[in-house]
Amino acid sequence: MSTPGGGELAATLRRIERSAGALATSSVARMDETLPWFRALPADQRSWVMLVAQAGARSLVQWLREGGGTADSTQEVSDEVFAAAPQALARSITLQQTVALIKVTIDVVEEQVSQLAAEGEEQQLREAVLRFSREIAFAAARVYARAAESRGAWDARLQALLVDALLRGDSPDVLASRAAALGWADAPPVAVAVGRSPGGEVSAVLHVVYRQARRIGVEVIGGVHGDRLVIVLGGAADPLTATAKLLSAFGDGPVVVGPAVPSLDEATESARAALSGFRAAPAWPGAPRPVPAADLLPERALAGDAEARRRLRHDVYATLVRAGGELLATLDAFLAAGGTLESAARALFVHPNTVRYRLRRIAEVTGFSPLSPRDAFALQVALTVGRLDPVAPLTSPVPTQTMTPVNRKTVQNEDDPRRSL
Repeated sequence: MSTPGGGELAATLRRIERSAGALATSSVARMDETLPWFRALPADQRSWVMLVAQAGARSLVQWLREGGGTADSTQEVSDEVFAAAPQALARSITLQQTVALIKVTIDVVEEQVSQLAAEGEEQQLREAVLRFSREIAFAAARVYARAAESRGAWDARLQALLVDALLRGDSPDVLASRAAALGWADAPPVAVAVGRSPGGEVSAVLHVVYRQARRIGVEVIGGVHGDRLVIVLGGAADPLTATAKLLSAFGDGPVVVGPAVPSLDEATESARAALSGFRAAPAWPGAPRPVPAADLLPERALAGDAEARRRLRHDVYATLVRAGGELLATLDAFLAAGGTLESAARALFVHPNTVRYRLRRIAEVTGFSPLSPRDAFALQVALTVGRLDPVAPLTSPVPTQTMTPVNRKTVQNEDDPRRSL
């Protein structure tokens, strides 16, 4: 059909060059007539489309000159055709809309083939334009793919910075600005989950997180820090249940969920608890997956978490001291007796029913039942911490409703079969 340098289409190429401006003007006018969304674009974006259309006409000439019009040609259209418009245009116009613009432009060129082509070259030009339309569509797809990769990498970096700010405890203003850049809606409640990363590319890891989060209707921000995957969940009524539905995004090992907080501004507390729980979780091999950070209070305290020690000292030990009624002595005796009610009763010189009543009171005021082996371990650690670290508010009045750890199970009632132990 043609050879590099123009060949048989030399006359046609000269006509196209002279008509480039008119072709671009006609194409934009047709877009305005047939595409309602195009009419709604701001003036500056419409002018960018005009520049792209003019560059497209010049690109057609260049492509034909380099032999792109031949049936066996592998010549690609340079992505430079879209360089006439700023990258902001790719964020304003979708790939689907860009394809629609290309189609309108090609339709206009095809309609004017008889005027553009030299005598006898009409069919050759028409076939060349069809091949050019395919190549220009591929070029547009490449441009949008690169833009998407760039935005994805930038978003991943922003999310990693936000997660890092949460773990460091940066100011709420820093958290708010970075979250706003990511489009975070701050839907309450907010909680942080920490587990092991499955490994591989960070973008692939986070893609799995986002896909699953969309399925369950929660908002997430994620980041990979070393071998840890940290996820901030928003809008999940039960963060623990929501995290259970995201487990496939994590690698092997424990997954710990921090306490729910009202907003991202306060999520540092949840992040610290989840991270502390993740470090301490190996000490409880039988921990559920996921596990609330509050259920790991004894392990966290033994691992040196000051907040866990404070909670056990204040919410458990100090509460027992303030409650009085021989609760502390009863707990000591029960634990020393290996959890045997009758032996504890003999050591205290009281009836077993009295011990049983006091154990129920301990469960009511602390949220931990001595009859549960797991809770008994937490109570034992609380007693140890409380006696090692003096408690200041021992003389404060007993609150009407004592604070209980998050996600604790309700204590056993009087009909609990373990009462007969």
